[in-house]
Amino acid sequence: MQYLYNESAGTPQLTLEGDDHRYIFRVRRHKTDDTLYLRNLKDGLLYRYRIVSMDKRTALLVLKESTALEVKARRLLHVGWCVIDPKNIEKMLPSLNEMGVAKITFIYCRRSQKSFKPDFKRLEKILLNSSQQSGRSVMMQLEMAENLKEFKEQYPQSKMLHFSEKNFIGNSGSGTIVIGCEGGFHEEEAALFDQDDIIGFDTPLILKSESAVCAAASKLLL
Repeated sequence: MQYLYNESAGTPQLTLEGDDHRYIFRVRRHKTDDTLYLRNLKDGLLYRYRIVSMDKRTALLVLKESTALEVKARRLLHVGWCVIDPKNIEKMLPSLNEMGVAKITFIYCRRSQKSFKPDFKRLEKILLNSSQQSGRSVMMQLEMAENLKEFKEQYPQSKMLHFSEKNFIGNSGSGTIVIGCEGGFHEEEAALFDQDDIIGFDTPLILKSESAVCAAASKLLL
């Protein structure tokens, strides 16, 4: 773990209790006079605290210094991801977060199952745990779009990951990219994009949605 998230990080004194206390002292085995690094994920600062006292339920921390240190990807990538099974989204989210995806908009495309509803509260908890492990200092943004047409109107410069014989993803740079669900895009959805804005992988193989989003992020960010 690179740091511990606490919304009160930055205050001169801080008390840890509950899950944070159990993790730090039962799992990580920290003790009095140890140093802990905390973030509030709002101001880009990394706070160094010293543990001054502790008991079985709480620990008192005292702030020693703060450092401006932002840890994020060098390029911005916004993914428009047509909704798939939330369980599969949850499996891929830590990897996308670690690679530095800035934002994901979940889109109800024509072939998305309407019964699939991403649980944003659960996803944010996954992102928080992933950020603490990877050191990422800026939380990924999450949002919803009712359909692809609405998304395209809001993000007109976006590109579609589909089948293309000349525009390959490695040559497209970062920005906003739309990834389809199982079964791909409906022809009416593909028609929303100019041919120059449709890109693909240089492979004859067909990828599952979660494989495609991970491959696209790694191509564009790493």
